[in-house]
Amino acid sequence: MTALTKREAQRLQQEKQQNNRKSKRHPLLSDTDINIILVNGAQIALSKLRRAKDFDARLYYYAEIGAYLEVSLSRGAGISDATRDQLREIHREATHIHMEANKQLNRESNPVLA
Repeated sequence: MTALTKREAQRLQQEKQQNNRKSKRHPLLSDTDINIILVNGAQIALSKLRRAKDFDARLYYYAEIGAYLEVSLSRGAGISDATRDQLREIHREATHIHMEANKQLNRESNPVLA
């Protein structure tokens, strides 16, 4: 083995450190993380929708759930079919809650039509 100059030794040391960093590097989000984030976000919005007292708040949370569903339809983003199914179910439930609350609001505001 040949003797290394100080500069070569430093360069080898830096390369070794860079290789270690690359092998230990963890991405912030993996495929399963984005799936969890989407479903949890939609579930939080659904629980807020259930507690909402007025039309505007319900509409806001319903639209938020719709946005989560729309994002899940992106292909190549690592979003699983199971996640899409869960989001569709959450959206379906949100639709029923929102529409039922609107019916109730209309009955209260127009007792003659009820």
